Amino acid sequence: MTTKTLPSQPRKASTVSRWDRETDVVVIGMGAAGASAAIGARTHGAEVLILEAASGAGGTTAMAGGLIYMGGGTPTQQACGFEDDTEEMYKYLMMASGPNADEAKVRLYADGSLEHYQWLIDHGMEFKPEYYASKSTNTPRDEGLIYSGNETCYPFDEHSKAAPRGHKGKVHGEGGGKMVIDKLSEKAIALGVEVEYDARALTAIINDDNEVVGIVSRIDGQERCIKANKGVVLCAGGFIMNPEMVAKYAPRLSLGNIPNGNPNDTGIGIRIGMGVGGSAINMSEGFICLPFYPPASLVEGIMVNGKGQRFINEDCYHGRMGEAILSNPEDKHYLIIDSKNFAALDRPPMGGFKVAEVGETIAELERDLGLTEDTLVNTLEVFNKHAKDGQDPLFHKRTPYLKPLDEPPYAAFDVSLNGGAYFPVFTLGGLNTLPTGEVLSEDDQIIKGLYAAGRNACGLPRCGATYSSGMSIGDATFFGKLAGKSAAQIEQ
Repeated sequence: MTTKTLPSQPRKASTVSRWDRETDVVVIGMGAAGASAAIGARTHGAEVLILEAASGAGGTTAMAGGLIYMGGGTPTQQACGFEDDTEEMYKYLMMASGPNADEAKVRLYADGSLEHYQWLIDHGMEFKPEYYASKSTNTPRDEGLIYSGNETCYPFDEHSKAAPRGHKGKVHGEGGGKMVIDKLSEKAIALGVEVEYDARALTAIINDDNEVVGIVSRIDGQERCIKANKGVVLCAGGFIMNPEMVAKYAPRLSLGNIPNGNPNDTGIGIRIGMGVGGSAINMSEGFICLPFYPPASLVEGIMVNGKGQRFINEDCYHGRMGEAILSNPEDKHYLIIDSKNFAALDRPPMGGFKVAEVGETIAELERDLGLTEDTLVNTLEVFNKHAKDGQDPLFHKRTPYLKPLDEPPYAAFDVSLNGGAYFPVFTLGGLNTLPTGEVLSEDDQIIKGLYAAGRNACGLPRCGATYSSGMSIGDATFFGKLAGKSAAQIEQ
């Protein structure tokens, strides 16, 4: 009977009878992190082999909108008339990374943002100097700059000076994320990086000192032992496509109804790292969003729960909204609008939610929704009273979306978790690493020969409630190149 190779059971090098291949650095995965790691290693003199489980490059990045979070006064920001400061970006990112923010990673990322912008330019990226002013989840065409998070929203705007930092590459007929992959993978191959597609990593190979010296991979239906003289870099994506791992580590994320990832986001890289003693942290954290805009006009509405009460400032980023709803999953949630925005009823909104009720008065809408008498009526009365004066003392919603809802009739969209709205979700937890990519053990010791980046590492974004679009690809490319560099420079 053949024993199944498990990621939790690394293979001893002493039991390897023959190495099928040998190189300096083996990179697992060819998404944004893997391609960047390969470039980082190759440009520092290492021979590099990428093992990609799919039949082509891409990972989840190829499915994404392509925003990359950068600031500090990039040429694109300047061309669009915006001033930004590295310190302001750092302060914002400390909040946007969540309560468990890794200060060293945030500091390095903010300080290195301008250099990273140029690195992307040098590797084929181009950013159109055009700002997209409307509130949206991405620029709709090839506009190069957008506010991509909570920068202008309470309480973030009270801790740092806002600036748009979502950079999108100039797209020529393809998706923004796919373009990132195309440019980076083309550069990696041009530099001489070798790629083996349809190659599924199975487990690590370690020597007698528990140092990672290779990887077992299934290629053409056969297990192959590949020797890595300098290191293995894990860049194989998160674990949102692994229901067992989600149930074990982040069960609340299973309430999301659109797993945001590619089929190979099974957590294999994280499990391989854990198998050799790597510490996995923040595994319960993830991103869930309610794309309730565009159209941006819907942000003028108010969000209420099943008690008819507001619970958040509606001008917040859609991930913050999704997290707020997820925190009370059994309750009903509604987006209330007045006739000023009834044009939204004529076409399905991006978030997929449906009209629950329409009423000539708020009292009628309240009754038809089955809410307790006077709850929604009182909520609207208080909101409108202050909104007319440009104030929102309860939740600090800001202009230009702070407007009274005083033009009947009224409508309510059902945005509950069980109401048919879209709730995309992905994981944020991963292996604990140094900013330079080295994987750490439970007692914070470096596991020699092992590195991680992208969603295999617990990187820059660590909390869905504070996340900003662009942090994932920014994190993957920035820390991916550093992990590759670190692996290449290890002495043999």
